[in-house]
Amino acid sequence: MADDAGRRTQTITFDSLRPPSPFFTDSHHAWRASLRKFVDREIAPHVDAWDEAGAVPREVFKIAADFGLIGVGYPEQYGGWTEGVDRFHGVITSEEMARPGAGGVSAALMVHGIGLPPILAIGTEEMKAAIAPAVLSGEKQISLAITEPSGGSDVANLQTRATRRGDHYVVDGAKMFITGGMTSHYCTVAVRTGGPGAGGVSLLLIELDRPGVTRTPLKKQGWWASDTAALYFDGVEVPVANLIGVENQGFAGVMLNFNGERLGMASGALASARACIEDAAAWAQERRTFGKRLADHQVIRHKIAMMVQRVRASTAWLDLCAWRVQNGETPVVDLSLLKVQATETLEFCAREASQILGGAAYMRGQRIERIYREVRVNAIGGGSEEIMRDLAARQLGV
Repeated sequence: MADDAGRRTQTITFDSLRPPSPFFTDSHHAWRASLRKFVDREIAPHVDAWDEAGAVPREVFKIAADFGLIGVGYPEQYGGWTEGVDRFHGVITSEEMARPGAGGVSAALMVHGIGLPPILAIGTEEMKAAIAPAVLSGEKQISLAITEPSGGSDVANLQTRATRRGDHYVVDGAKMFITGGMTSHYCTVAVRTGGPGAGGVSLLLIELDRPGVTRTPLKKQGWWASDTAALYFDGVEVPVANLIGVENQGFAGVMLNFNGERLGMASGALASARACIEDAAAWAQERRTFGKRLADHQVIRHKIAMMVQRVRASTAWLDLCAWRVQNGETPVVDLSLLKVQATETLEFCAREASQILGGAAYMRGQRIERIYREVRVNAIGGGSEEIMRDLAARQLGV
């Protein structure tokens, strides 16, 4: 199409910014369409209010579960659905949840995505049956507690200790920056049951209403709608039956989580970047400065072109990584560097989009303003840029 001046124009939208994927099928397109309607109806109109309130209402978890959002990709016997579901349904879920520009809402509703998988992967059948249905129905919430005050990404050297005494473990220590820590009913907790290093780490399921557990809310830069907490364990007695997997082999369970988490975070980060471009392009085509559209200034067109360049290249890499995981690979190097690529792309786009909107991007209620506050949590969470690069370098034999 062309504008009044005869220039060729193309509407820049969230959807047009995503390069066509050869891996998407009718099932994927149908899931996106259905989920988008749900998000537009039940989530998007409320994101500012939930952000300001610092929480997603508890009843929304049940609504999301009834729709099928919370259970997508989880076993049917526990209330989920997996028929026809693959990694690309997960990519689409992350993208559509990121589209409203309120990562805290997604972090709240989908926090079980990091807390529940270790239980389903290596937990006992009794534990799965006791925990998973309540979580996948939206009745209960489960978090993951690994990070400690003394060392963020240094999982192998965590200090929280669980000492076995008869048929119980006694847990002492602290966990920091725990997503959903104030509102979750359960927590998958990494503890030290053996000697130093990765070989002494175990996973315990801890009910957060146990005596000796205290929680402190933490105020943060972004993700306001998702609570974050410091957890303290003071002589907390936990049944041995709550051990997830084998004692002193919990590190492997932790690692199982990370690749899926990083793929999801990359999907969400790139979708957030697309949201930034969509809003910036719309503003540039409407706003007039010095007698012409903002978009008629070459420097602004170049900003938009550079953002699109990074998003499209990164999304193509995302799709390839998802395809490899779907086909049974564990491409650690690519997943690690993809996570860095995606979050750096988000940071670039959030900055450039903010520059294009100027003062308007600094005002509450703007999608770009919310996304800008979430740049750092994406760059740090799930493995910081520095850890990801170093992991990739070591895997490459450097």
